[in-house]
Amino acid sequence: MGDVAMMVPVVYSLAHQYPDIRITVLSRAFARPFFEDLAPNVGFMVADLKNEYKGIKGLNALYRRLAAKQFTAVADLHSVLRSNYLRMRFNLGRYRVEHINKHRKGRRSITSPTHKELVQQPTSFQNYVDVFAKLGYPVDIQFKSIFPEEGGNLNMLPPELCVKKSYEQWIGVAPFAAHEGKTYPPRLMMQVIEQLMEKYPKARILLFGRGEQETKYFTEWSAQHAACVNVGAQLESMHQELILMSHLDVMISMDSSNMHLASLTNTPVVSIWGATHPYAGFMGWGQSEDNAVQIPLDCRPCSIFGQKPCLRGDYACMRNIAPEAIVEKVEKVLKVKNEE
Repeated sequence: MGDVAMMVPVVYSLAHQYPDIRITVLSRAFARPFFEDLAPNVGFMVADLKNEYKGIKGLNALYRRLAAKQFTAVADLHSVLRSNYLRMRFNLGRYRVEHINKHRKGRRSITSPTHKELVQQPTSFQNYVDVFAKLGYPVDIQFKSIFPEEGGNLNMLPPELCVKKSYEQWIGVAPFAAHEGKTYPPRLMMQVIEQLMEKYPKARILLFGRGEQETKYFTEWSAQHAACVNVGAQLESMHQELILMSHLDVMISMDSSNMHLASLTNTPVVSIWGATHPYAGFMGWGQSEDNAVQIPLDCRPCSIFGQKPCLRGDYACMRNIAPEAIVEKVEKVLKVKNEE
């Protein structure tokens, strides 16, 4: 989801800088809220790869459907197995096709267990821009939010979530990620939340995330503290979550999709990095590295996506981050917002 979310600033800028071209974004159904109202010349097409377009036979059917639209150019922004196959079919059909350069050599150099070279890699945003430039459409990214400056329409959310006047701060917390190397321990995150509630007694803590772990911990935390709200239990769609994110004062997130979702709403993010590193190129759009929480370890980063087992065996990159370090970053963000 994060990779798709990072396409949004680039596609938005492409659409506005070239209003005479028609853009169709092909992705899974979950991505529709990112693109359906992005610009008048941007359309969205769902690819159900588990059912309708399953296997080679399904991909061939998907190619025929795409070819019928008579595209003049094709941009493969993911370069994964399925998109590689579709790209091959388009190349055989003599379409104008370009694909992303993932800079794997550079990524290997920053994750190498020995002779590590901690050098900033091209961001995903730049990689996407490069694809369109090769197609003849250079892009200057000009993007702030998928919503107007005032944020999304709160009237589309349950009324009990929208009484902002009762709270001085709205603080989002998305404490989980797909892998242990990218997840701050829940017991430490609870300490972060308790410290924030002590410092900001009129704050509302909005908990983002869906899944078994989230349900377990969010139910417990919400029962213990009236200021904590399990967002997933009250909202039905990602679009609603994006609306709510657009009204947060700050989001605390892992290196995960929620960092990118909040970034699309122009919400400042205090991001927490363990096995991964901002230098891999996956920092959220418009986010400052000054708001990233991380500790120096010789083994960091050990992985681009955080899925590899810990070489030390203790995930010190996450467990050694003091809750106070995260709270301090949040305080700085809130102070800046109060001064605006």
